[in-house]
Amino acid sequence: MSVPPAVAGGEATALQMNKLIECLDQEFAQLHLGSCELIRSASTTLLYRKPPGGVGSRLSFGEHLLRSAATVEQTFGGLTANLWDDPFEWTLPETLSTREKVAGYLDEVEDTRRHGFELFKSDDDLLKEILAPAGETQLLPLLLDTLVRAVHYQGRAFATFDIVRGQQPEKAGSDNEELITKL
Repeated sequence: MSVPPAVAGGEATALQMNKLIECLDQEFAQLHLGSCELIRSASTTLLYRKPPGGVGSRLSFGEHLLRSAATVEQTFGGLTANLWDDPFEWTLPETLSTREKVAGYLDEVEDTRRHGFELFKSDDDLLKEILAPAGETQLLPLLLDTLVRAVHYQGRAFATFDIVRGQQPEKAGSDNEELITKL
C-alpha cells in the first residue's frame, strides 16, 4: 500500500495537528458573534436593567455579557501581554454605558483573542506549560476553562435578556448547551 506524497511529506499530519486550534478558534469566534448579536438586538434601556427580585442572578444581561467578554480578555491579555488582571474596572456599566460602547469593547476583546490565536503554530503549543496567576498550567485546559466560563456568562446574559424583555427563557441556553456538549 503506497502513501500519497502529501501524507508521506507530513502535510496532512500538519493539517490534522492544527485541528484543535481551529476548533477552539471557531468556538471563541462563535461566542463573540453570539454576544454581538445579543447586544445589537437590545436597547440601551434594557442593557443594565435588573431582572425582577427572586429570579436568578441580580446582574443585568449587560453585566453578564461583560463578564463573558472579560473572561476571554483576561486569559488572552495574559497570554499576549502578560496582563492577567481582571478587567473589572474598565468593564463597569458606568464606563460602558451604551450598546455602542459595549459592542466596541466586544470587538477589542475579539482582536486580543485573535492575536492570541496567531501565536499558536500547532496543536502541540496547546500542551505547553505556562505560568498563570494560579500557577503553572497547560494552555489547553486554560483555554477550555476560559471558554466554558465565558459561555456560561453568555448563557446567563441570554436568559436574563429574555426575562427583562418579559419573555420566558425558551431558547436561552440551547446554543450554549450544544457548545458545551461538543467540548
